[in-house]
Amino acid sequence: MIPADNILLLLLFAAASSLLAKALRNRIPLPLIQIVLGVAAALLGVRIGLRPDLFMLVFLPPLLFADAFRMPLREFHELRGTIFFLAFGLVVFSTICCGYAIHWLIPTLDLPCCFALAAALSPTDTVAVSSLLAGKHVPERMIHVLSGEALFNDASGLVCFRFATAAAMTGEFSYRQAFDSFLLVAFGGLAIGAVIAYVSARLNRILLRRGFDDPPLQITLMILLPFVTYIVAERVHCSGILASVAACMVIKMMGMIEETNTATRLQATTVWGMVNYIFNALIFLLLGLQLPALMRGGVQMAHERQVSILQLLALIGAIYLIMTLLRFIGIWCSILRRWLVARWSHTPFVWPDFLGSVLLTFAGVRGAVTLAAVLSLPAFGSDMGAFPSRDLLITIAAGVIVISLVGAGLLMPLCILFLPKRGMERHATEENAARQALLHTAVTLLHDEKTRCTQDSQAEPADNALRIDVLDRLEQNYQNRLSQIDEAPQASLMSRSLSLRRERLELASRLLLLRAQRQTLHRLFVERGINDQTEWELQQELDFEEQLLRSRVQRLPKDI
Repeated sequence: MIPADNILLLLLFAAASSLLAKALRNRIPLPLIQIVLGVAAALLGVRIGLRPDLFMLVFLPPLLFADAFRMPLREFHELRGTIFFLAFGLVVFSTICCGYAIHWLIPTLDLPCCFALAAALSPTDTVAVSSLLAGKHVPERMIHVLSGEALFNDASGLVCFRFATAAAMTGEFSYRQAFDSFLLVAFGGLAIGAVIAYVSARLNRILLRRGFDDPPLQITLMILLPFVTYIVAERVHCSGILASVAACMVIKMMGMIEETNTATRLQATTVWGMVNYIFNALIFLLLGLQLPALMRGGVQMAHERQVSILQLLALIGAIYLIMTLLRFIGIWCSILRRWLVARWSHTPFVWPDFLGSVLLTFAGVRGAVTLAAVLSLPAFGSDMGAFPSRDLLITIAAGVIVISLVGAGLLMPLCILFLPKRGMERHATEENAARQALLHTAVTLLHDEKTRCTQDSQAEPADNALRIDVLDRLEQNYQNRLSQIDEAPQASLMSRSLSLRRERLELASRLLLLRAQRQTLHRLFVERGINDQTEWELQQELDFEEQLLRSRVQRLPKDI
């Protein structure tokens, strides 16, 4: 059990990491800052162990559920071939090839142990990938591929790790049995997650029809769903990770979130944002907390094996380079697969930029999932007996994690800087078209309502005139907004730039006015002109208005 003061200290470090990132103007990726703070906390005497089973249960289900929810279903369907090739094919390919490479580098290490280490190193860390790419100007297709891959390769890597570990402990291994078990674990997890999500969505519709639509209840049930699916799947020896991902996909397809009321959706966004922020921070802080002890253990192990620290570092670096090279090869195999499919189906194919494939390669960072996997290996004195060369595997895994995170943090921004900017406008274009359709609907409805008022002979003339005046003003407002959107595609770059500057100035002015209103509201409260309840109610109105304005600010293009 983690002491309460340590939990509070971790939360304090989580908040401090964000402040430090802001102070450094986000020049250093937030995960690296959190790892450094975790190392500092460990050196100051904070001792918090990482229980692999507890880590998998507490952190992975909600984070994977949230990442799956952010994955667009249309793009997932379009990119499913690439995603599944990288998430399953590349993991198996890396496990086998890297396992033999590790055995060649360390001949004294049994081959099943090499496969276990390679399997633990094969999955990318979805949390690390999301954190490193947050706010970066990366093509949407690339983001979707990385996000989709990270959703599934944790499961495939851990399944391969489970088989390799069993082979190392028992000395028995069958490729046919491993393949059959892999299919059972994977498809069993997907099926369990889909069934539980479907039943949950149907039951939730019954609750909504009977009036149980209050936000706290709905949000609590939604947070519990990934944990329930994970636990049920793991109890029947299937993949809990895939169950959580499948549950979210089914929930999205059934429109469970859209059926709830507006307050639930707004509050759920805030709650999930907090869960995502805190859990992400805790994962990297916990990773940093383990590193000093792991490094000391690695140094001690090197002395016992009469290996120099330089040789150990060279070994870790060589394994990282092998994993990186295998990932680069796997990415180009995926590209060639798409090219062959395009030729076979006579569809157009555009070769991706070489720099994009390099970015995808370095985005394959390893993180806490890899560390949790190797730490789950049985230690000396356990009921299962000690796993062969456990300390060596943990040391190598920890070293590869650090190198991959540092390498990605340093090299990915350079790749993004020189990456061509094409392929980044699809979301903005379709969002523009959707806004246009919504405004057209509003204008049409207002026009029909005005016609109905004009033809209504039974209504009072004064009331009718008032309604028509209100509808006229609304229609004029929507027409103005619609004309701005209609002109945008045909506008020259200079006029678009001028329009964008005008909108930024308008939003900045309105935010400035809101700030002045807040100051006046607070002054009225201090002078006892209003009570705290009135201040709170008016403050909420200003908050909602500011939230809408800031949402518009975030959606403004940054490259004009």
